[in-house]
Amino acid sequence: MVLKFCTASTEDDLRQILQLQEINHASSLSESQASRDGFVTVVHSLELLRQMNEAAGQVIAKDGETVVGYALVMLKSFADMIPVLKPLFNRLKSIRYGDGKITDHSFYVMGQICVAEQFRGKGVFDSLYRKHKELYGQQYELCVTSVSTRNKRSMRAHERVGFTTVNTFRDATDEWNILVWNFSE
Repeated sequence: MVLKFCTASTEDDLRQILQLQEINHASSLSESQASRDGFVTVVHSLELLRQMNEAAGQVIAKDGETVVGYALVMLKSFADMIPVLKPLFNRLKSIRYGDGKITDHSFYVMGQICVAEQFRGKGVFDSLYRKHKELYGQQYELCVTSVSTRNKRSMRAHERVGFTTVNTFRDATDEWNILVWNFSE
């Protein structure tokens, strides 16, 4: 298996991201599947994903022409585009990090990461994040994300890559850990 880690460059890439998102959305999985394999919580429209990709290339893993994993880049300019993420962006303004607040640093939000079931446990997750660091590590100090505290698999994987939990909060949908990966560490 030789996978290619790159950014989405075609409409088909974006559509495949959305297909993978739908398959792995919490609403598409049983509780036991979600607990065992993890899940995603946000649904993107094709138009929003297109706009996000134009602003910053969305990192994908491809097996031939098939997208088998993705890790979305959500710039601060998209903070109001997805209502469920507004609490995260608002909360970042008050969370202390280093010698200031997170918002005092250059950062972007990793909007969602997902790996197709048959490619899990093969290093794809870590490789998607390595590609993030390669592409965005010189431009940004921090990569920030939030993970449901129920999503144990995702929490373990993010910690393995180098993320640390800096805050936990509850909103109308769930309890969330806010995680930061400092690219300089």
